[in-house]
Formats: sequence, structure tokens, C-alpha cells
Amino acid sequence: MLKILVTGAAGLIGGEVCARARTRGHAVTALVRRNRHVRGNDGALVPGVHVVAGDITAPMLGLDPARHDIDLVIHCAASLEFDAPEEELQRTNVEGTRQAADFAHACDAALLHVSTAYVCGLRDGVIEEGPVPPGTAFANGYEASKARGEQVVRDSGVPFAIARPSITLGDSASGAIRDFPSLCNVFRLMARGKIASFPASASSTLNLVPIDHVAEGILRIAERMEQARGGTFHLVGDRPTPSAELAHGVARIAHFPDPQIVDPASFDITRLPPAQRRVLGRMLETFGSYFRRGPVFDDSRFRELTGLACAPTDRAWMDRLIQHAIAAGYLPSAPPVVASINQASAHRANAHPDSAAPAAHAHR
Repeated sequence: MLKILVTGAAGLIGGEVCARARTRGHAVTALVRRNRHVRGNDGALVPGVHVVAGDITAPMLGLDPARHDIDLVIHCAASLEFDAPEEELQRTNVEGTRQAADFAHACDAALLHVSTAYVCGLRDGVIEEGPVPPGTAFANGYEASKARGEQVVRDSGVPFAIARPSITLGDSASGAIRDFPSLCNVFRLMARGKIASFPASASSTLNLVPIDHVAEGILRIAERMEQARGGTFHLVGDRPTPSAELAHGVARIAHFPDPQIVDPASFDITRLPPAQRRVLGRMLETFGSYFRRGPVFDDSRFRELTGLACAPTDRAWMDRLIQHAIAAGYLPSAPPVVASINQASAHRANAHPDSAAPAAHAHR
């Protein structure tokens, strides 16, 4: 039996890690800040956890290490806002990680740090399970702060392992997810007819991973910390998913509009109607780079350590995600009335004058 402290225990990943750890018989101390309810991905309260109030930005997480008998700290807490102010990202994702490492050291415990696969930054091609190379360029402050947090862990002197989930979505079997990640807002706006034209490179991909694979993977690393010590592990989907496939996947549900996917080199946002221009401008500022790159995450070390392979992230899984999003009220259950007008105007704004067909067809 492990004695685990989980930071960010009220969050999506932290809560599901707590649920699985308790099912396995581990003792779990759940660190929370405001929300004292620790729930698994199914929304049910996790029984048998010891909930403590703390703050990852405070010295020693706001706790007294002498009062906690801990083998392992699983550090899930983080600011996930891609466009958060730099001060907030530094305070939470870097200095907060330092406090988690200091607490682990004071408890003579190991540290399993939950980072993100997207510390790869703007690199394409195969991304190995190792330290972030010096000079890596990042798409936003969130990615950069998570990379700095990893370096804090490596420099801490605490026995550690680093888990890097990719974009975490619904359960592999049901598609259910308790909280939708912010990147889903792009597809939500497409489904509502607010974005009818979107710039994405033909080669761009996103790596999507089910929540059950992430939480189970973290727990298996935790149970193998001696072998995992000093390692970095990708908890990722079984394939990179083309951006256009995702956009058109939402449109496979009959009442959703099919967005026009346009090559970024020929996309002119100024030619869109004002309402679309405002919405899309905000989205592109935050998420645009994710639709221009194509990292391929190697997870061979993770699979060798844990024996765990990700369930297929195929069209059937995507359909389950979409159906759950509709049932949960995240996606609309009725067709948006502005879709046909917006799509026509977006096509006129961005179609090449010599083209007789929407640019989206070239990506299907």
C-alpha cells in the first residue's frame, strides 16, 4: 500500500487518480484549495480520502510535513489557462511545483510530477520521452511554464518521475468527461455555427488521450517509482489525429454545420463577417498554433514500464465523445440558426477565386 498525497485532487485528472488509488487500496491524502469535494471522472465522490486544505503556492503547500506520513506526492495541480498572465503561470506552474518538491523532500517522499506532452513546444516530428531540449520555442506561456516546472523537478534532488499527458478527453468506453478542456471551445463554437471557416495546416495533428488511460497510467507509474525514477513518460493517444478529421467529426452529427478548413497561408480573417472575426480572432490567439503543427509522441518507455497501451482513439471513440458532449449540454442539441448564413459568407471570404469547391474538401 502506498501513502500518497495528490495535489489538484479536485480537478479532472487528480480526482480520477484519487478514485483509482483508493480502489487499489492505497491511502490517499487529497490536497484541495476551495473545492473540498474529490470526485472521479464519473462525478461520484471518492470514498475514503483524507481531504486537507492547502495552497500549492504557499511554503510546503501550506501544510506541516511532520503531520503527514507520505511515500509519494503526485503533483497534478496547475494553471491550465493557456492565456493566463505570466505572473500567474510562474506562481502556479513553476513556484507551485517547487513547493511540491520541497514538501516531498521534507517528507522523505518521491515526487511524480504531472506535466504536459506539449512541452515539446513548436517542434514537429517524433518527440522522445526525455528532457525538453534547450532553446525550445513554445506556443504560449502555459507550455513554457510547464517546461520550467519540469526543470524545477529535475533540479530538486528529490526522487522523481515526470508524466506527460497530451490533450485529455473522455473515457475510452463511454466518452464521458467531467470537465471539458479549454481547447474544446474551438469545436464547440464550430458546432454552434459561430466559426464557419478555420485555418489549419493539412499536416497538422492533435494528440487526444482518454482520461482513463491518463489516470491509470499515472497510477501505474506511481506503483513502479523505483523503476520509473528519473524517467519521463508520455501518456498519449495511440495516434496523432488530423485537425481536419476532428473538425469534420463534429459535423458528422447531422445537425452540426461542417466548417470550412482553410490553409493558413491563404486565410484572411479580415474578410470574415465582424462577429465571426471577433470570435475567431480570440480563438486563434490562444489555440491557433495547435492547428499548424504535427508532433508525434513516442511512448515506448511508458508502455515498457507499465504494460499499458491506449485504447483506440478512432472515429467510434470520437463519436462517443460528441454524443456525451451533447448529452451533457456542452454541445447544442439543435441546429444553430446562423450556420448556413455564416458558412456561405466564410466560403466567399476565403475561397480561392479559381476554386469551384470549398477548401475543406482537400483535407478530407
